Amino acid sequence: MSAVLNAPWIARQTRDLLAQRGHAWLLQGPSGLGQYELALALASAWLCEKPSEQGACGDCPSCHAIAVRTHADLAVLMPEIQMMELGWPLSEKAQADIDDKKRKPSKEIRVEAMRDAVEFSQRTDARGRGKAVLVFPAERMNIVTANALLKTLEEPPGHVRFVLATEASHLLLPTIRSRCLAHTMKWPEANEALPWLQAQGVPESVAQALLRSAGGRPSDVLRQAESGLSPEWWAALPKAMHQGDARHLDDLSPAQAIDALQKLCHDLVLRQSGAVPRFFQDTQLPASKASVMVLTDWFKRLMQSARTAEHPFNAGLMLESLTADAQQTLRSQV
Repeated sequence: MSAVLNAPWIARQTRDLLAQRGHAWLLQGPSGLGQYELALALASAWLCEKPSEQGACGDCPSCHAIAVRTHADLAVLMPEIQMMELGWPLSEKAQADIDDKKRKPSKEIRVEAMRDAVEFSQRTDARGRGKAVLVFPAERMNIVTANALLKTLEEPPGHVRFVLATEASHLLLPTIRSRCLAHTMKWPEANEALPWLQAQGVPESVAQALLRSAGGRPSDVLRQAESGLSPEWWAALPKAMHQGDARHLDDLSPAQAIDALQKLCHDLVLRQSGAVPRFFQDTQLPASKASVMVLTDWFKRLMQSARTAEHPFNAGLMLESLTADAQQTLRSQV
């Protein structure tokens, strides 16, 4: 996702935020708009030895240290599984525990990592440009972890700046939100997303189709393309669910399947209300007679399933259950 750093809508927001003062930013908005990339761009600019109004120079020793994930004055807090995916090193103890199979990589931001970051913020910076703490996704802090951060946000050391990025700001403690300057992520301009996706190697026809399925969010398009979700697969999803074909979800995690089904439900509600579908072509939707009330109940069940999607007892059984519920809803006569 490093290419997202160069996206014009991220560069524009980087410039705007750097022109403002503040020791703690909260970047918020739906997934796929580049919260992590904007957070990293801000932290890089704060620590850069030759920054400009546009952001970090990209060439100095500080920028190089961030690029290779070794900057002594940058603390990155993420779920361990996400840190590993993005190439950020874990602490020696955490890495040893995982290597020795004492535990699996965490899917939350661990309180031990937060305490290390708080201690890190108290130390003198190594390069003379201050320190930065990046937290993403911030909603993955549990209450204990968030409280460990809270006091430092309330009484920050003068040389430390924080950037928290989230795709679900409503899940954050109000006290965390109130101590940060909030920035709502901007959507790409109409003429920006498609050329940028083509520059990342996504064919125009694929980019156009996946932009619709991703609700216009370019980073989500890249994730879909990288995971092999083709426009043809997306177009066939409604019919497969109407037929109860759980095999259509085989390549998805439960969380991905729930997201896709929520979009299908959303579009069916729009159609039943006389509005234009957002994620699917109208011709791709099944001829369902399910009422708005039935569809709303289905959406609520999907939201309940989402709470346990990352820790399913059996992923295969969960996908079969989701498919059966989708089929029953789509074939409802009420």
